[in-house]
Amino acid sequence: MTSGDSQAQRRTVRVLVLTQAVGAVGITIGIATASLLARDLSGSETLSGLAQTAQVLGAAVISFLLAPLMARRGRRAGLVTGYLVGAGGGLLAVVSGVVGSMPLLLAGAVMLGAGTAANSAARYAATDLATDATRARSLSLVVWATTIGAVAGPNLTGPAGRFADAVDIPELTGPFALGALGMLLAALVVAVLLRPDPLLLAQELAAADERAGLRPAIATTGTSSWSRALGAVRERPVLGYAISGLALTHATMIGVMVMTPLHMEHGGSGLEVIGVVISVHVLGMFAFSPVVGMLADRFGRPPVLGAGGATLLVALLLCASAPAGMSWQVTAGLFLLGLGWSLSMVSASTMVAEHAPQDARTDVQGASDLVMGLTAAVAGALAGIIVGAADYPALALASLLLVAGVLGAALRAGQQVATTRRTA
Repeated sequence: MTSGDSQAQRRTVRVLVLTQAVGAVGITIGIATASLLARDLSGSETLSGLAQTAQVLGAAVISFLLAPLMARRGRRAGLVTGYLVGAGGGLLAVVSGVVGSMPLLLAGAVMLGAGTAANSAARYAATDLATDATRARSLSLVVWATTIGAVAGPNLTGPAGRFADAVDIPELTGPFALGALGMLLAALVVAVLLRPDPLLLAQELAAADERAGLRPAIATTGTSSWSRALGAVRERPVLGYAISGLALTHATMIGVMVMTPLHMEHGGSGLEVIGVVISVHVLGMFAFSPVVGMLADRFGRPPVLGAGGATLLVALLLCASAPAGMSWQVTAGLFLLGLGWSLSMVSASTMVAEHAPQDARTDVQGASDLVMGLTAAVAGALAGIIVGAADYPALALASLLLVAGVLGAALRAGQQVATTRRTA
Protein backbone atom coordinates (compact mmCIF):
# COMPACT_ATOMS: atom_id res chain seq x y z
CA MET A 1 0.00 0.00 0.00
CA THR A 2 1.38 3.41 -0.98
CA SER A 3 1.46 6.44 1.34
CA GLY A 4 -1.51 7.87 -0.55
CA ASP A 5 -3.46 4.68 0.00
CA SER A 6 -2.51 4.75 3.69
CA GLN A 7 -3.82 8.28 3.96
CA ALA A 8 -7.07 7.22 2.30
CA GLN A 9 -7.37 4.37 4.81
CA ARG A 10 -6.83 6.70 7.77
CA ARG A 11 -9.36 9.17 6.40
CA THR A 12 -11.87 6.38 5.83
CA VAL A 13 -11.55 5.18 9.43
CA ARG A 14 -11.93 8.73 10.78
CA VAL A 15 -15.10 9.34 8.78
CA LEU A 16 -16.55 5.97 9.74
CA VAL A 17 -15.79 6.64 13.41
CA LEU A 18 -17.78 9.87 13.22
CA THR A 19 -20.59 8.14 11.34
CA GLN A 20 -20.87 5.36 13.89
CA ALA A 21 -20.89 7.80 16.78
CA VAL A 22 -23.86 9.66 15.31
CA GLY A 23 -25.73 6.75 13.76
CA ALA A 24 -25.54 4.58 16.87
CA VAL A 25 -27.82 6.98 18.73
CA GLY A 26 -30.49 6.35 16.16
CA ILE A 27 -30.09 2.59 16.30
CA THR A 28 -29.84 2.03 20.06
CA ILE A 29 -32.05 4.69 21.59
CA GLY A 30 -35.18 2.59 21.10
CA ILE A 31 -33.75 -0.64 22.57
CA ALA A 32 -35.05 0.01 26.07
CA THR A 33 -38.59 0.86 24.92
CA ALA A 34 -39.21 -1.26 21.80
CA SER A 35 -40.44 -4.31 23.71
CA LEU A 36 -42.56 -2.12 26.00
CA LEU A 37 -44.21 -0.32 23.08
CA ALA A 38 -44.84 -3.64 21.31
CA ARG A 39 -46.43 -5.04 24.45
CA ASP A 40 -48.72 -2.02 24.81
CA LEU A 41 -49.79 -2.06 21.15
CA SER A 42 -50.29 -5.82 20.95
CA GLY A 43 -51.67 -6.31 24.46
CA SER A 44 -49.47 -9.37 24.91
CA GLU A 45 -46.14 -9.90 26.66
CA THR A 46 -45.57 -12.94 24.47
CA LEU A 47 -45.50 -10.64 21.43
CA SER A 48 -43.36 -7.99 23.12
CA GLY A 49 -40.17 -9.22 21.47
CA LEU A 50 -41.56 -8.91 17.95
CA ALA A 51 -40.51 -5.28 17.46
CA GLN A 52 -36.85 -6.00 18.13
CA THR A 53 -37.13 -9.21 16.14
CA ALA A 54 -38.57 -7.29 13.18
CA GLN A 55 -35.70 -4.82 13.37
CA VAL A 56 -33.15 -7.62 13.42
CA LEU A 57 -34.93 -9.32 10.52
CA GLY A 58 -34.97 -6.06 8.58
CA ALA A 59 -31.26 -5.59 9.21
CA ALA A 60 -30.57 -9.10 7.92
CA VAL A 61 -32.50 -8.76 4.67
CA ILE A 62 -31.43 -5.19 3.97
CA SER A 63 -27.76 -6.04 4.62
CA PHE A 64 -27.97 -8.59 1.83
CA LEU A 65 -29.80 -6.15 -0.48
CA LEU A 66 -27.21 -3.43 0.13
CA ALA A 67 -24.33 -5.76 -0.82
CA PRO A 68 -24.84 -5.67 -4.62
CA LEU A 69 -25.52 -1.92 -4.46
CA MET A 70 -22.17 -1.37 -2.75
CA ALA A 71 -20.41 -3.70 -5.17
CA ARG A 72 -21.64 -1.54 -8.07
CA ARG A 73 -21.60 1.96 -6.60
CA GLY A 74 -19.41 1.77 -3.52
CA ARG A 75 -19.76 1.95 0.24
CA ARG A 76 -21.05 5.53 0.24
CA ALA A 77 -24.18 4.73 -1.77
CA GLY A 78 -24.98 1.70 0.39
CA LEU A 79 -24.45 3.44 3.72
CA VAL A 80 -26.47 6.54 2.81
CA THR A 81 -29.34 4.38 1.54
CA GLY A 82 -29.33 2.31 4.73
CA TYR A 83 -29.39 5.31 7.07
CA LEU A 84 -32.14 7.08 5.12
CA VAL A 85 -34.39 4.02 5.12
CA GLY A 86 -33.68 3.58 8.83
CA ALA A 87 -34.69 7.16 9.56
CA GLY A 88 -37.96 6.57 7.73
CA GLY A 89 -38.53 3.54 9.92
CA GLY A 90 -38.05 5.60 13.07
CA LEU A 91 -40.70 8.06 11.94
CA LEU A 92 -43.08 5.22 11.07
CA ALA A 93 -42.60 3.79 14.57
CA VAL A 94 -43.69 7.15 15.99
CA VAL A 95 -46.80 7.08 13.81
CA SER A 96 -47.56 3.54 15.00
CA GLY A 97 -47.67 4.75 18.59
CA VAL A 98 -49.85 7.71 17.73
CA VAL A 99 -52.46 5.63 15.90
CA GLY A 100 -52.05 2.52 18.08
CA SER A 101 -51.06 0.12 15.31
CA MET A 102 -48.88 -2.91 15.93
CA PRO A 103 -48.51 -3.68 12.18
CA LEU A 104 -47.18 -0.16 11.60
CA LEU A 105 -44.69 -0.61 14.44
CA LEU A 106 -43.44 -3.84 12.90
CA ALA A 107 -43.12 -2.20 9.47
CA GLY A 108 -41.20 0.68 11.02
CA ALA A 109 -38.98 -1.75 12.91
CA VAL A 110 -38.12 -3.59 9.68
CA MET A 111 -37.11 -0.27 8.12
CA LEU A 112 -35.13 0.64 11.24
CA GLY A 113 -33.10 -2.46 10.54
CA ALA A 114 -31.62 -0.62 7.55
CA GLY A 115 -29.77 1.63 9.98
CA THR A 116 -28.34 -1.43 11.71
CA ALA A 117 -27.39 -2.84 8.30
CA ALA A 118 -25.54 0.37 7.47
CA ASN A 119 -23.65 0.30 10.76
CA SER A 120 -22.70 -3.33 10.14
CA ALA A 121 -21.46 -2.54 6.63
CA ALA A 122 -19.39 0.33 8.03
CA ARG A 123 -17.22 -2.11 10.01
CA TYR A 124 -16.36 -3.91 6.79
CA ALA A 125 -15.74 -0.62 5.00
CA ALA A 126 -12.95 0.00 7.50
CA THR A 127 -11.13 -3.09 6.18
CA ASP A 128 -11.33 -2.31 2.46
CA LEU A 129 -7.94 -0.58 2.40
CA ALA A 130 -6.43 -2.13 5.55
CA THR A 131 -3.36 -4.37 5.63
CA ASP A 132 -3.33 -7.88 7.10
CA ALA A 133 -1.46 -6.67 10.18
CA THR A 134 -3.97 -3.94 11.04
CA ARG A 135 -7.28 -5.27 9.69
CA ALA A 136 -8.75 -6.24 13.07
CA ARG A 137 -7.70 -2.94 14.65
CA SER A 138 -9.24 -0.91 11.82
CA LEU A 139 -12.49 -2.83 12.11
CA SER A 140 -12.50 -2.61 15.90
CA LEU A 141 -11.98 1.17 15.92
CA VAL A 142 -15.15 1.65 13.91
CA VAL A 143 -16.99 -0.77 16.19
CA TRP A 144 -15.62 1.14 19.19
CA ALA A 145 -16.95 4.44 17.87
CA THR A 146 -20.44 3.08 18.30
CA THR A 147 -19.83 3.44 22.06
CA ILE A 148 -20.32 7.18 21.90
CA GLY A 149 -23.80 7.11 20.46
CA ALA A 150 -24.80 3.71 21.75
CA VAL A 151 -24.17 4.51 25.41
CA ALA A 152 -25.78 7.91 25.03
CA GLY A 153 -28.77 6.45 23.18
CA PRO A 154 -30.36 4.35 25.92
CA ASN A 155 -29.58 7.07 28.47
CA LEU A 156 -31.63 9.47 26.36
CA THR A 157 -34.68 7.27 26.93
CA GLY A 158 -35.90 9.42 29.80
CA PRO A 159 -35.37 12.79 28.09
CA ALA A 160 -36.88 11.36 24.89
CA GLY A 161 -39.97 10.41 26.86
CA ARG A 162 -40.26 13.94 28.19
CA PHE A 163 -39.80 15.27 24.66
CA ALA A 164 -42.65 13.03 23.55
CA ASP A 165 -44.86 14.45 26.27
CA ALA A 166 -43.95 17.99 25.20
CA VAL A 167 -44.95 17.39 21.57
CA ASP A 168 -48.00 15.33 22.55
CA ILE A 169 -46.99 11.95 21.18
CA PRO A 170 -46.91 8.69 23.21
CA GLU A 171 -44.01 8.60 25.67
CA LEU A 172 -42.59 5.36 24.32
CA THR A 173 -42.30 6.78 20.79
CA GLY A 174 -40.01 9.65 21.82
CA PRO A 175 -36.81 7.59 21.44
CA PHE A 176 -37.75 6.65 17.88
CA ALA A 177 -38.22 10.30 16.93
CA LEU A 178 -34.75 11.23 18.19
CA GLY A 179 -33.35 8.08 16.61
CA ALA A 180 -34.58 9.13 13.18
CA LEU A 181 -32.68 12.40 13.56
CA GLY A 182 -29.49 10.54 14.44
CA MET A 183 -29.68 8.39 11.33
CA LEU A 184 -30.33 11.41 9.12
CA LEU A 185 -27.18 13.04 10.49
CA ALA A 186 -25.20 9.84 9.86
CA ALA A 187 -26.37 9.78 6.23
CA LEU A 188 -25.23 13.37 5.82
CA VAL A 189 -21.77 12.65 7.25
CA VAL A 190 -21.25 9.72 4.88
CA ALA A 191 -22.56 11.55 1.81
CA VAL A 192 -20.28 14.55 2.34
CA LEU A 193 -17.11 13.11 3.87
CA LEU A 194 -16.58 9.50 2.74
CA ARG A 195 -14.40 10.40 -0.24
CA PRO A 196 -12.68 8.61 -1.88
CA ASP A 197 -14.99 5.65 -1.57
CA PRO A 198 -12.87 2.90 0.08
CA LEU A 199 -14.42 -0.04 -1.73
CA LEU A 200 -14.20 1.54 -5.17
CA LEU A 201 -10.60 2.54 -4.49
CA ALA A 202 -9.79 -1.01 -3.34
CA GLN A 203 -11.29 -2.35 -6.56
CA GLU A 204 -9.21 0.08 -8.61
CA LEU A 205 -6.03 -0.95 -6.78
CA ALA A 206 -6.82 -4.64 -7.32
CA ALA A 207 -7.43 -4.05 -11.02
CA ALA A 208 -4.13 -2.14 -11.32
CA ASP A 209 -2.26 -5.02 -9.64
CA GLU A 210 -3.85 -7.45 -12.11
CA ARG A 211 -2.76 -5.36 -15.06
CA ALA A 212 0.77 -5.20 -13.66
CA GLY A 213 0.81 -8.96 -13.11
CA LEU A 214 1.17 -8.59 -9.34
CA ARG A 215 -1.87 -10.77 -8.67
CA PRO A 216 -3.85 -13.27 -10.73
CA ALA A 217 -6.87 -12.03 -12.63
CA ILE A 218 -10.10 -12.13 -10.65
CA ALA A 219 -12.62 -14.64 -11.96
CA THR A 220 -16.14 -13.99 -10.76
CA THR A 221 -18.07 -17.19 -10.06
CA GLY A 222 -21.84 -17.49 -9.80
CA THR A 223 -24.60 -15.45 -11.34
CA SER A 224 -26.09 -14.04 -8.16
CA SER A 225 -24.82 -12.50 -4.95
CA TRP A 226 -25.93 -15.53 -2.97
CA SER A 227 -24.32 -18.07 -5.31
CA ARG A 228 -21.02 -16.15 -5.25
CA ALA A 229 -21.11 -16.11 -1.46
CA LEU A 230 -21.83 -19.85 -1.27
CA GLY A 231 -19.03 -20.53 -3.73
CA ALA A 232 -16.59 -18.59 -1.57
CA VAL A 233 -17.63 -20.49 1.58
CA ARG A 234 -17.22 -23.85 -0.19
CA GLU A 235 -13.79 -22.83 -1.41
CA ARG A 236 -12.71 -21.41 1.97
CA PRO A 237 -14.37 -23.32 4.85
CA VAL A 238 -12.99 -20.93 7.48
CA LEU A 239 -15.59 -18.45 6.22
CA GLY A 240 -18.36 -20.86 7.21
CA TYR A 241 -17.01 -21.20 10.75
CA ALA A 242 -16.59 -17.43 11.07
CA ILE A 243 -20.14 -16.82 9.88
CA SER A 244 -21.46 -19.48 12.28
CA GLY A 245 -19.64 -17.83 15.17
CA LEU A 246 -21.08 -14.46 14.21
CA ALA A 247 -24.61 -15.76 13.87
CA LEU A 248 -24.71 -17.71 17.13
CA THR A 249 -23.07 -14.88 19.07
CA HIS A 250 -25.54 -12.31 17.77
CA ALA A 251 -28.48 -14.63 18.43
CA THR A 252 -27.36 -15.12 22.03
CA MET A 253 -27.02 -11.40 22.63
CA ILE A 254 -30.30 -10.41 20.96
CA GLY A 255 -32.39 -13.12 22.58
CA VAL A 256 -31.34 -12.23 26.14
CA MET A 257 -30.99 -8.47 25.71
CA VAL A 258 -34.41 -7.91 24.17
CA MET A 259 -36.17 -9.54 27.14
CA THR A 260 -34.12 -7.81 29.84
CA PRO A 261 -36.24 -4.59 29.99
CA LEU A 262 -39.37 -6.67 30.51
CA HIS A 263 -37.69 -8.75 33.24
CA MET A 264 -36.59 -5.58 35.01
CA GLU A 265 -39.99 -3.93 34.68
CA HIS A 266 -41.57 -6.98 36.32
CA GLY A 267 -39.48 -6.16 39.37
CA GLY A 268 -40.59 -2.52 39.42
CA SER A 269 -37.72 -0.87 37.55
CA GLY A 270 -38.55 2.33 35.65
CA LEU A 271 -37.35 3.50 32.24
CA GLU A 272 -34.40 5.46 33.67
CA VAL A 273 -33.01 2.42 35.53
CA ILE A 274 -33.62 0.11 32.56
CA GLY A 275 -31.82 2.60 30.35
CA VAL A 276 -28.77 2.57 32.64
CA VAL A 277 -28.51 -1.24 32.52
CA ILE A 278 -28.86 -1.26 28.74
CA SER A 279 -26.14 1.40 28.57
CA VAL A 280 -23.83 -0.81 30.63
CA HIS A 281 -24.57 -3.63 28.20
CA VAL A 282 -23.80 -1.43 25.20
CA LEU A 283 -20.61 -0.24 26.92
CA GLY A 284 -19.49 -3.87 27.07
CA MET A 285 -20.36 -4.32 23.41
CA PHE A 286 -18.30 -1.44 22.07
CA ALA A 287 -16.00 0.31 24.55
CA PHE A 288 -13.25 -2.33 24.57
CA SER A 289 -13.29 -3.04 20.85
CA PRO A 290 -9.84 -1.49 20.14
CA VAL A 291 -8.29 -3.79 22.75
CA VAL A 292 -10.15 -6.73 21.19
CA GLY A 293 -8.82 -5.74 17.77
CA MET A 294 -5.24 -5.62 19.04
CA LEU A 295 -5.67 -9.03 20.67
CA ALA A 296 -7.07 -10.47 17.44
CA ASP A 297 -4.14 -9.07 15.43
CA ARG A 298 -1.64 -10.29 18.02
CA PHE A 299 -2.93 -13.75 18.97
CA GLY A 300 -5.15 -14.62 16.00
CA ARG A 301 -8.86 -14.44 15.30
CA PRO A 302 -10.03 -17.96 16.41
CA PRO A 303 -8.61 -17.73 19.99
CA VAL A 304 -10.37 -14.40 20.52
CA LEU A 305 -13.60 -15.90 19.16
CA GLY A 306 -13.23 -18.68 21.72
CA ALA A 307 -12.67 -16.14 24.50
CA GLY A 308 -15.90 -14.46 23.42
CA GLY A 309 -17.79 -17.73 23.74
CA ALA A 310 -16.40 -18.29 27.24
CA THR A 311 -17.41 -14.78 28.29
CA LEU A 312 -20.92 -15.31 26.96
CA LEU A 313 -21.20 -18.48 29.02
CA VAL A 314 -20.44 -16.59 32.26
CA ALA A 315 -22.87 -13.83 31.27
CA LEU A 316 -25.73 -16.27 30.78
CA LEU A 317 -25.13 -17.94 34.14
CA LEU A 318 -25.32 -14.53 35.84
CA CYS A 319 -28.53 -13.61 34.00
CA ALA A 320 -30.05 -16.95 34.94
CA SER A 321 -29.49 -16.10 38.61
CA ALA A 322 -30.88 -12.54 38.36
CA PRO A 323 -34.12 -11.75 40.23
CA ALA A 324 -36.75 -9.54 38.59
CA GLY A 325 -35.97 -5.82 38.73
CA MET A 326 -32.59 -4.15 39.24
CA SER A 327 -29.81 -6.41 40.53
CA TRP A 328 -26.05 -6.74 40.34
CA GLN A 329 -26.50 -10.04 38.53
CA VAL A 330 -28.46 -8.58 35.63
CA THR A 331 -26.11 -5.58 35.43
CA ALA A 332 -22.94 -7.71 35.42
CA GLY A 333 -24.57 -10.29 33.17
CA LEU A 334 -25.58 -7.70 30.58
CA PHE A 335 -22.11 -6.15 30.65
CA LEU A 336 -20.43 -9.50 30.06
CA LEU A 337 -23.02 -10.34 27.41
CA GLY A 338 -21.88 -7.22 25.57
CA LEU A 339 -18.18 -7.94 26.11
CA GLY A 340 -18.53 -11.52 24.88
CA TRP A 341 -20.35 -10.19 21.83
CA SER A 342 -17.49 -7.76 21.18
CA LEU A 343 -14.80 -10.44 21.40
CA SER A 344 -16.67 -12.74 19.05
CA MET A 345 -17.95 -10.06 16.68
CA VAL A 346 -14.61 -8.35 16.04
CA SER A 347 -12.65 -11.58 15.61
CA ALA A 348 -15.22 -13.37 13.43
CA SER A 349 -15.91 -10.28 11.31
CA THR A 350 -12.19 -9.88 10.70
CA MET A 351 -12.03 -13.49 9.49
CA VAL A 352 -14.90 -12.80 7.10
CA ALA A 353 -13.18 -9.65 5.81
CA GLU A 354 -9.76 -11.21 5.27
CA HIS A 355 -10.80 -14.58 3.83
CA ALA A 356 -13.53 -13.35 1.46
CA PRO A 357 -12.17 -13.27 -2.13
CA GLN A 358 -11.97 -9.86 -3.80
CA ASP A 359 -14.52 -10.76 -6.47
CA ALA A 360 -17.14 -11.73 -3.87
CA ARG A 361 -16.22 -9.43 -0.98
CA THR A 362 -19.53 -7.63 -0.53
CA ASP A 363 -21.47 -10.78 -1.42
CA VAL A 364 -19.87 -12.74 1.41
CA GLN A 365 -20.20 -9.85 3.85
CA GLY A 366 -23.84 -9.30 2.96
CA ALA A 367 -24.61 -13.02 3.20
CA SER A 368 -22.82 -13.15 6.54
CA ASP A 369 -24.95 -10.34 7.95
CA LEU A 370 -28.06 -11.95 6.45
CA VAL A 371 -27.39 -15.26 8.21
CA MET A 372 -26.43 -13.44 11.40
CA GLY A 373 -29.60 -11.36 11.37
CA LEU A 374 -31.96 -14.21 10.50
CA THR A 375 -30.54 -16.35 13.28
CA ALA A 376 -30.88 -13.48 15.75
CA ALA A 377 -34.43 -12.75 14.56
CA VAL A 378 -35.46 -16.33 15.28
CA ALA A 379 -33.77 -16.10 18.67
CA GLY A 380 -35.60 -12.86 19.45
CA ALA A 381 -38.96 -14.36 18.55
CA LEU A 382 -38.31 -17.52 20.57
CA ALA A 383 -37.12 -15.41 23.50
CA GLY A 384 -40.54 -13.87 23.91
CA ILE A 385 -42.19 -17.28 23.75
CA ILE A 386 -39.79 -18.79 26.30
CA VAL A 387 -40.20 -15.90 28.75
CA GLY A 388 -43.98 -15.99 28.29
CA ALA A 389 -44.13 -19.73 28.93
CA ALA A 390 -41.46 -19.88 31.64
CA ASP A 391 -39.29 -16.96 32.76
CA TYR A 392 -36.15 -14.94 32.03
CA PRO A 393 -33.71 -17.31 33.80
CA ALA A 394 -35.03 -20.15 31.63
CA LEU A 395 -34.22 -18.08 28.55
CA ALA A 396 -30.65 -17.51 29.75
CA LEU A 397 -30.11 -21.22 30.39
CA ALA A 398 -31.59 -22.21 27.02
CA SER A 399 -29.17 -19.79 25.33
CA LEU A 400 -26.22 -21.85 26.58
CA LEU A 401 -26.86 -24.14 23.60
CA LEU A 402 -26.01 -21.26 21.26
CA VAL A 403 -22.80 -20.54 23.14
CA ALA A 404 -21.73 -24.15 22.74
CA GLY A 405 -21.97 -23.54 18.99
CA VAL A 406 -19.79 -20.43 19.26
CA LEU A 407 -17.08 -22.40 21.06
CA GLY A 408 -17.29 -25.14 18.45
CA ALA A 409 -16.96 -22.63 15.61
CA ALA A 410 -13.88 -21.11 17.25
CA LEU A 411 -12.27 -24.54 17.57
CA ARG A 412 -12.96 -25.51 13.96
CA ALA A 413 -11.84 -22.11 12.64
CA GLY A 414 -8.56 -22.45 14.52
CA GLN A 415 -7.99 -25.90 13.06
CA GLN A 416 -8.77 -24.64 9.56
CA VAL A 417 -6.42 -21.67 9.85
CA ALA A 418 -3.63 -23.91 11.14
CA THR A 419 -4.16 -26.36 8.27
CA THR A 420 -4.09 -23.54 5.72
CA ARG A 421 -0.80 -22.23 7.11
CA ARG A 422 0.82 -25.66 6.99
CA THR A 423 -0.16 -26.19 3.38
CA ALA A 424 0.67 -22.64 2.23
